[in-house]
Order: sequence, then C-alpha cells, then structure tokens
Amino acid sequence: MKQLVLFLFLSIIISCNSQKKKPLGDSEFQREMNAKFKDASKSPLTKSGLRKFKGLDFFPINPKFKVTAKLIKTPDAKTFNFPTTTSRIAKYKKYGEVYFSIDGTDFKLDIYKDPNPRIDYKHHLFLPFLDETNGKTSYGGGRFIDVLTTDEQKDGTIIIDFNTAYNPYCAYSDRYSCPITPRNNFLAIAIEAGVMAYEK
Repeated sequence: MKQLVLFLFLSIIISCNSQKKKPLGDSEFQREMNAKFKDASKSPLTKSGLRKFKGLDFFPINPKFKVTAKLIKTPDAKTFNFPTTTSRIAKYKKYGEVYFSIDGTDFKLDIYKDPNPRIDYKHHLFLPFLDETNGKTSYGGGRFIDVLTTDEQKDGTIIIDFNTAYNPYCAYSDRYSCPITPRNNFLAIAIEAGVMAYEK
C-alpha cells in the first residue's frame, strides 16, 4: 500500500513538473514570444512585470489573417525620418506597398526597411499597422509584423501573417523608444490576430 501511495505521489510531482516546463503557446511564434518574455536577459518587461508574467495573451489563430499580398516595390524611395515615442528619430526607407484582401475587402499597407540594418536584420522588413482593435483588445499604438525579403516570390507576392503581429516594446515599459505607426497604415477592420493588449 505504501509503495502505491509513493508511486502516485511521484507521478503527480512528475506531471506537475512537466506541465511547468511545457512551452506556452499554440504556435511556434507564440511559444518563441513567451520564451523571450520569460527570459530576464531578453524580456522588455519591467522587474515587476517579469515576476508576474505567466504568458502573453493572444487572439486565437485564424487562417483568414494569413494573406498572400501583392508587393509593389518603391526602389527610388528616399531615406526619411520616422517619428518615435521619444525624441529619437528612426531612419527608414519605404520598401514598397502591399495589397491584399480579407473577407472580400481590399487593403493596402506601406512597408519599410532600415537602410543600415545590423547584419542579422539585413533581410527584415518593417510592417507597422493600426486597426479597429487598437485601444480595445489590442495595444492602442498599433502593432508590428516582421516580413522577410527572402519570402518574396517570383510572381511579386509575399505572405503576411497577422497571427504573428506583436506589440512594440513601449506597450510593456516606458523605457523604450518605439516607431510611431503612420496613420495611413490604418486598416478599417478588426484584426483579431496576434498579440493582444498588455495590462501593466
């Protein structure tokens, strides 16, 4: 009898430990985000926020928010000053415009590129956007999506997955300086995908 009780006790402990170690999230993107936010060396959270952190809130993954967009490049675009939430000025070039449809409605967004990126970001494009969830179920200042130039197809299309939309670090702490999403990148639709609002 004692052996049975001991076995059950050990099984419960092992089960609890395995549950604690289970990565949080329903997709690779969600699991990577939660892992980064839990890591004190990478997390944008304050010390208080890090202590309370149990995982980011995400909208349910929705295939309709993963779209194939037509990319029209603007190769002659000049570098310009991109305003931020502080006095810092970010430098970007307009890389092009992406055209896509959701639920039969057509949309357009401007997409940008850092003219002098770090070597590990040389293929990264910057896609900030606003939508009808801002200030309600998502961060009021808009969200960002990372797109890669290496994902461009020969037919001039590129995949944009709003399920990977994330908040700028300013949503988590005032110590960051973040690019301000241009008003012309507003989508007149509720993009219920990606990271939701964070309560400090």
